[in-house]
Amino acid sequence: MNILIFGPNGSGKGTQGALIMEKYGVAHIESGAVFRQHVGQGTELGKKAKEYMDRGELVPDEITIPMILEILKEKGNKGWLLDGFPRNMEQARKLKEALDKAGMHLDYVVEIVLAREIARNRIMGRRLCKNNNNHPNNIFIDAIKPNGDVCRVCGGELSARADDQNEDAINKRHDIYYNTENGTLAAAYYFKDVAEKSAGKTVYIALEGSGSIDSIKDTLLAQLK
Repeated sequence: MNILIFGPNGSGKGTQGALIMEKYGVAHIESGAVFRQHVGQGTELGKKAKEYMDRGELVPDEITIPMILEILKEKGNKGWLLDGFPRNMEQARKLKEALDKAGMHLDYVVEIVLAREIARNRIMGRRLCKNNNNHPNNIFIDAIKPNGDVCRVCGGELSARADDQNEDAINKRHDIYYNTENGTLAAAYYFKDVAEKSAGKTVYIALEGSGSIDSIKDTLLAQLK
């Protein structure tokens, strides 16, 4: 089972991806981790990517896509879930061409649909527990609201990440994601068109992301076969 997943920062995309990985045993491939692995291991592609990264430039698709394909082949013997790529329309086209050339079939495309304001509030509402960062606390989500100023799970001290409170930075990331002309949503819609023309071979799943983690998970797993 090979899956692409899309969703804005704050949509719970990473959480759902982890649940899919646990349920089906697929490899969860996150684009940022791909860069870190190649650079850390000093591969030829990693060395080339590092040159751009050291200059503060974006790594070209001609380097990024071969990196991703290599990881998909290496770790995806039971299938894969690709998270964080593509980020724009051009990358979507190039990724599709590369997958076709490599003979890798795309089974599902998952889009977690969430209004921009809700996504921003969820990011800014996240609180980290001093005892365990995995304890869910968010001042804007009723189901996981902290107990006052302490963790709802263990009563530990809470704090907010500085980048979660940087509204300008959040808006910049969301500007890219919600751009339907050439941003990340444009890439998602490109694959939606691919799915519609595939005669059922690729399935596009749009999930309402404003519900609870469990309700989203149940809806998603009911549609994956």
